[in-house]
Amino acid sequence: MDPVVHFEMPYDSADRAAKFYEAVFGWKMKLMGEQMGNYVLATTAASGADGRPKKPGTINGGFFPKKPDWPMQHPSVVVAVADIVTAMNKVTSAGGQVLGEPMDIPGVGAYVSFVDTEGNRASLLQPLPMAKAKAKAKAKAKPKKRAATKKRKARR
Repeated sequence: MDPVVHFEMPYDSADRAAKFYEAVFGWKMKLMGEQMGNYVLATTAASGADGRPKKPGTINGGFFPKKPDWPMQHPSVVVAVADIVTAMNKVTSAGGQVLGEPMDIPGVGAYVSFVDTEGNRASLLQPLPMAKAKAKAKAKAKPKKRAATKKRKARR
């Protein structure tokens, strides 16, 4: 199964939206700035160094600026897929409509939105390879060998 990994909602005012969700739910809101399309990242659950929630079943989300030329600007969910092109073809084959072409989100992966057969907007995300992230985390967690251990092995 492909899991829901993120939610998104549009905003008119990034500051107002951030203040609202911080005040009501205690979410940590991070305004990403121009270089990231004025996206506002919403951390809704305790997350690890990789930004992913630690507790199974929880997701983080974000807010994007409303734009007059963008279609279907409604709250939606983001589904992680292994191959975005294959998933786009499945959406179309099942009667949905893909909205545009995939775009690369730096440090995250490839992303594209779609409309399902019921008129709901949702999105697909092909995350960057997890192998690299896992290898980095494993390298950081690996304990350093002590000199005494090496000496003991040398005596044997």
